[in-house]
Amino acid sequence: MSSPTVKLNSGYEMPLVGFGLWKVDNATCADTVYNAIKAGYRLFDGACDYGNEKECGEGVARAIKDGLVKREDLFIVSKLWQTFHDEDKVEPITRRQLADWQVDYFDLFLIHFPVALEYVDPSVRYPPGWHYDGDKEIRWSKATNQETWGAMEKLVEKGLARSIGVSNYQAQTLYDTFKYAKIRPATLQVELHPYLQQTELVRLAKAEGLVVTAYSSFGPTGFLELDMDRAKSVSPLMEHDAIKAMAAKHNKTPAQVLLRWATQRGIAVIPKTSRPAVMSQNLDCCSFDLDQEDMDRIAKMDLNVKFNKPTNYFPTEKLWIFG
Repeated sequence: MSSPTVKLNSGYEMPLVGFGLWKVDNATCADTVYNAIKAGYRLFDGACDYGNEKECGEGVARAIKDGLVKREDLFIVSKLWQTFHDEDKVEPITRRQLADWQVDYFDLFLIHFPVALEYVDPSVRYPPGWHYDGDKEIRWSKATNQETWGAMEKLVEKGLARSIGVSNYQAQTLYDTFKYAKIRPATLQVELHPYLQQTELVRLAKAEGLVVTAYSSFGPTGFLELDMDRAKSVSPLMEHDAIKAMAAKHNKTPAQVLLRWATQRGIAVIPKTSRPAVMSQNLDCCSFDLDQEDMDRIAKMDLNVKFNKPTNYFPTEKLWIFG
């Protein structure tokens, strides 16, 4: 089983269905990546902040050693964390992340958030997280988005990243990037699900030639694991009557319906699971089509509810980045 692909403005093909690595436990991460490759996944979406890139690399290395794949068969995505936005910090941390993955280049490297925080030496704490002191203090860096994007472009020039993109950007941040980018972002990764459809942002990205990747396709599910109050305030999408009815109609799982809602519109998805049977089901989410009635019904479910923002994780008056 394999995923259909979409062509990026950089000229490379990216799988439409990948495997997300946020909150994949370190103890099982290598096996999870290995099993996902075995199931047919080729895109793996990681990040410095997930704290499991070394284990991801172990899973990839084992799969290559066992002949399941070659490096060029994989599409490995990672992200630049906020504390490394200063121009002279981008390349060194990218090289460290590549070493953790045991690869020579990333297929796609993203700016994780358009927020520059003061540098934290990896020898002090890695991954650094949001707080300068590891607890409560937020310290901003003076690095501009333009400075950081210029350093990202140098990664492409040096062969450390084949494509570069952005994550958690909003419309005006994108427009600003277009003004100075010598290499335009290839993708925009954002939280996107029926409760947060971001219709206008998706239209903007598509009009400008960026492929959109949706994270948290199952809405509050991943955030309930974090005991987030905001996630508890809405019904789980997997249990929503409309989604369950569509799943029954198409003889698919609710998860497949949610993923197909995105991929049917050319939006990439990066679900995760540790269960091999569900891995296969999620990867197979493009084997059917929702009808227009289904799509119209989901369109009416938008609540404009965002779960993944700093102010939902900890009290702060300095990180209203989605305000």
